[in-house]
Amino acid sequence: MKKKICFIVALPGTAKSFLSDHIKRLSKHYDVYLVANSRDDALSNDLPLAGYHVVDIQRKISLFHDIHALLQLIHYFRKMEFDAIHSVTPKAGFLTALSGWLSRVRIRIHIFTGQVWATSKGLKRAFLRNIDKVIALLDTHLLVDGEGQRQFLIKEHIVDSNRARVLANGSICGVNLDRFVPSDEIRTRVRSELNLTGKVVFVFLGRLNRDKGISELLEAFNQMVPEAPNAFLLLFGSDEANYVSQFGEYENLNQSNLRYYGSTPTPNEHLQAGDVFVLPSYREGFGSSVIEASALGLPVICSDAYGLKDTMVDGKTGLRCRVGDVDSLCQAMLALYKDGELRKELGNLGTKRVRDLFSEALVGEEWEHFYMKLLTPDLFSNVE
Repeated sequence: MKKKICFIVALPGTAKSFLSDHIKRLSKHYDVYLVANSRDDALSNDLPLAGYHVVDIQRKISLFHDIHALLQLIHYFRKMEFDAIHSVTPKAGFLTALSGWLSRVRIRIHIFTGQVWATSKGLKRAFLRNIDKVIALLDTHLLVDGEGQRQFLIKEHIVDSNRARVLANGSICGVNLDRFVPSDEIRTRVRSELNLTGKVVFVFLGRLNRDKGISELLEAFNQMVPEAPNAFLLLFGSDEANYVSQFGEYENLNQSNLRYYGSTPTPNEHLQAGDVFVLPSYREGFGSSVIEASALGLPVICSDAYGLKDTMVDGKTGLRCRVGDVDSLCQAMLALYKDGELRKELGNLGTKRVRDLFSEALVGEEWEHFYMKLLTPDLFSNVE
């Protein structure tokens, strides 16, 4: 009989975005199961899952729902007798660690993909930080999706250096280089559709909220517009904090140089409308959107938040600004606005770096080897 692995997430979208390739690879050797808080038939049909189970895992703290989910997981783990369980995201990680420990699952894995508490203060920070400490205490194997984040967790005494590891060079899933391919045809079409011809486009992709540095981005762009008449700011993502309603508060921003598109199902195409990718986050676990933009040949500007340190090389694949610093962000944007050759050079080096270090194939192979060493070491030695 094949050994059994179960991945646990709160939202099915997490599995779709970050675990699809891993599940396909691992299913060649093991029976792979998925737990999420709702049913996604399209995801279930697309992935070679041995089972899909729904558990009441809520992203926000809710005593009733959390106890219910804990009991559901304990029952499911005891019934299925998994050889390994693997959680992603903090809430799923906490519930999985506790229920897996109580159910005596032998191998309990969590991957840290960012810390909400990094920008929190007071009791909220302490509470959320302790959730990560419980995960680290109860799980048997700890993964981190970037070395910068790993060092942060060690410094904060969340994990021990000898227990937490980064697979490959970082990133939870790498970049699909068959999908994120630079294309002059796609770039021309998308820029034409969005009426961006002749513009130097700064593009952002992510949730529009404070932690992503949206306030600093809008203010920096507002400051640079008088020196950059052909600059354009294009925003993709869900507007979680209603930033669109604040656009009119900036004297130099208007429909001729700013557009909020909303979420996009095709970032591999829409990012190609840009000339520069910008992510001035306060916190990031790794920054997948940065390496996706680099794969498409865009130079990047990102903050010096700990998780972003692995995604780019300052002066080689992009430019670094300081967290929460409008002036340093504005200067970096102006530098790339004015220098087309520098944009091209940084973009080309970024593409090469992603192909060398962060391909989906490379990261996927490391995940496959990690599991085979844990569950089937004899088979792994034969593969090597």
